Amino acid sequence: MSIVRVALDVPLPRLFDYQADEVAESDIGCRARVPFGSGRKLGLIVAVAAASDQPTEKLKPADAILRDMPPLPADWLALCDFCSRYYQHPLGQVMAFALPPLLRRGKLPRPRKVSGGGTPAAKSLPALLPEQQVAVQAIHASGGFAAFLLHGVTGSGKTEVYLRAIDAVLATGKQALMLVPEIALTPQLEQRVSERFPTACIVAAHSGVPDAARARGFLDALAGRADIVLGTRLSVFMPLPRLGLIVVDEEHDASFKQQEGLRYSARDVAVLRAKQLDVPIVLGSATPALETFHHAISGRYRLLELRHRAVAEAPPVVRMVDTRKEKLQDGMSAALLDALATRLARGEQSLVFLNRRGYAPVLACPACGWISRCQRCAANRVVHLADKRLRCHHCGLEAGIPRACPDCGNQDIHPFGRGTQRLEAALGERFPQARVLRIDRDSASTPKRWQALLAAIHAGEADILIGTQMLAKGHDFPRLTLVGVVGADAALFAADFRAPERLFAQLMQVGGRSGRHDLPGEVLIQTEHPAHPLYRALAEHDYAAFARAQLDERRAAGFPPFSFQALLSAEAPEIGDALAYLAAARAAAVPLADAQVSLYDPVPMRLFRLKNRERAQLLVESTSRPALQALLAAWSERLRALKAPRELRWHLDVDPLEF
Repeated sequence: MSIVRVALDVPLPRLFDYQADEVAESDIGCRARVPFGSGRKLGLIVAVAAASDQPTEKLKPADAILRDMPPLPADWLALCDFCSRYYQHPLGQVMAFALPPLLRRGKLPRPRKVSGGGTPAAKSLPALLPEQQVAVQAIHASGGFAAFLLHGVTGSGKTEVYLRAIDAVLATGKQALMLVPEIALTPQLEQRVSERFPTACIVAAHSGVPDAARARGFLDALAGRADIVLGTRLSVFMPLPRLGLIVVDEEHDASFKQQEGLRYSARDVAVLRAKQLDVPIVLGSATPALETFHHAISGRYRLLELRHRAVAEAPPVVRMVDTRKEKLQDGMSAALLDALATRLARGEQSLVFLNRRGYAPVLACPACGWISRCQRCAANRVVHLADKRLRCHHCGLEAGIPRACPDCGNQDIHPFGRGTQRLEAALGERFPQARVLRIDRDSASTPKRWQALLAAIHAGEADILIGTQMLAKGHDFPRLTLVGVVGADAALFAADFRAPERLFAQLMQVGGRSGRHDLPGEVLIQTEHPAHPLYRALAEHDYAAFARAQLDERRAAGFPPFSFQALLSAEAPEIGDALAYLAAARAAAVPLADAQVSLYDPVPMRLFRLKNRERAQLLVESTSRPALQALLAAWSERLRALKAPRELRWHLDVDPLEF
């Protein structure tokens, strides 16, 4: 009789022992169906032992060991174990999260026929610029683990470098993993990869893939049939026995950080995985995360730079439009309206960027001060005039637009501020001959509608685009020559120390949509602070100067990457319960913390109420990552033992991006 040690999808940081007949070391990594409580659960075997810490008579026999798929390899189990320890999350839940839902339920999809073997690159490849050639050769010559930051301006041909590096890896019989931040970027990239590698087995892995297809892709990767895995953050957990290269495109993007459940960073896990398997990893971005840039200039990563655009002769001209002394027309300056008219006359496309959907941020009564607050969140409901609704963008609560103030009956209530719908209406009136197309989460609510909008843009069926961050990155519109930015100033003085970094990245990305081909591009940024250093760096296309200035500020303030953070959050029906739990948690941590660790006081979150639950947080910071990890490991046990109201929920977020 042997013992199998099983990781189960339960919120407990432990493994469970079961008796099993005819089990061997080769069964490690197989799924097992076992009794648990009054029911049955499916888990993963992580060890086979001759004895258990528990009395043998108390051990239940496993119902079945499922050998209908290859066992998950040791490196995959080790990756999950690292994530469990580093992110303070139960191992069984990490493994369940990393498995496709179908396999998690003990089922297998129907097999599919795949084309494999031989992956010749397509003919007539574009010629490489010298900088691209240097980058491709450096990646190919790495000979093992090396982390490269491919820092290239927008339109510099980073994707071509990725494809050449993948081609070199496939030629040696190995697999490649390519991560992208958002599902919206996956279809067009998948098409480009498919065209380049017509005989390769390519697996797409993201939330839009149906369960059966996702499970098939996972099994194709596990069996070594997949040559290329292309997906969003969860695909970092794809088992790849022949992995030879990892690529993380737009590595700075916050979408790589999971914000619930297992709060992991796919970019950081990808770097760990590359080191674990001794393979190169390429982190690509026009605006790298400051942590990544710091690693590159300090020598931890190798910096590869693409300073020139691959097709366009020059980057777009960036100009600030000083709005301090100008009366705006529907939120737009005369300079922006004139530039739009010029592009219309030339038959070129323009993009007006406003990262706020809806018609207006709030509906208000000037008589009594009533505003359209959400009853469930500490936020306002946004005016959506097209469907005559007030809608909370945090919880989804909505209602019809009232004809009069609900408090005082005043019929003269107004929308204040502007969103993409209001800009759409204003531009439609201003340029009645123009085809105005709005692109945001409301107009592109399904993948099918999103693809239809993109097809219309490429077909030249739109003259003026109005868009949010959905249009800020990864898109290539040959006739788009003007980008106008509205409402960017609000992020300049935000309380979040990462706000300037995010704003710079967003503006550089959206500006990079302009003038990507043979037509010159222009970017107009409306601002009341035209001399701000961030805008000056943008105008000069000087990311390095901006990044070094930001790093100097963070070094002085002791912020990441010069410190390491964890955030303990709690939520409950009442804010007092959340704060009380965090105060008790802080008291439990004090005797565990050494001099390198700082414990801050509990405070309410900025959005302190969300979906009728009130939220607070406690920041832990250290100049030493090992010291912080040691505290978290010991603290997690005490946190689970703390008494708390039944409806209170808490979680730890290691390396948090949002506060």
